[in-house]
Amino acid sequence: MSFWGQLNMMDPASPIQCEMLLFHDHALTILIGIFVLVTLLGINLITNKFSTRFLYEAQTLEIVWTVLPALVLIWLALPSLRLLYLLDEQPSDGISFKAIGHQWYWSYENPSINLNSFDSYMTPTNELMRGEYRLLEVDNRPMLPLNTNISVITTSSDVIHAFALPSMGMKMDAVPGRLNSMNLYCEIPGVYYGQCSEICGANHSFMPISLELVVLEDFIN
Repeated sequence: MSFWGQLNMMDPASPIQCEMLLFHDHALTILIGIFVLVTLLGINLITNKFSTRFLYEAQTLEIVWTVLPALVLIWLALPSLRLLYLLDEQPSDGISFKAIGHQWYWSYENPSINLNSFDSYMTPTNELMRGEYRLLEVDNRPMLPLNTNISVITTSSDVIHAFALPSMGMKMDAVPGRLNSMNLYCEIPGVYYGQCSEICGANHSFMPISLELVVLEDFIN
């Protein structure tokens, strides 16, 4: 099992998800450092016998414990802002891919290659082939090219859904009457799974997302 799999996190397949995991490690390192420092100080305060009746202020200490947390917050905020700007980037080249949420299935369109809309339903458990994943397989799987900027556009025909692909670092609401878009760029071929991550009704758990990423030549063919 991979390192991220041991932490119940999917392996990254896009540069954005790699950046997210790096930021996760960065934030976790800071949090562990703060936890260790506070624990050591707490143990020291409990075990020592220092006391005084004449100490009323410690300006140097107050300056330190005001400036130090501010520097830590800046150290945490700068990578976070960078990641937010990366997530918001929309390259002008590439192709478009549209996902429409319904209760409880997805419809897909690919305007760049004039592909007509088609529906994608979850494969029932009794129809699964050996090695397929329960609650994640679909009857019609969209195919997209590798190493290509793909503008994923989402909307909904009824209630709010959410198009989520953890391996791609993508989670985007599908709102009726509105178009939301994110950039998808995958570097590793394979089949990637996701689910609607918005509570959209009784069968919310039964509208999975399954995308197949292939090399450009296969996609064209």
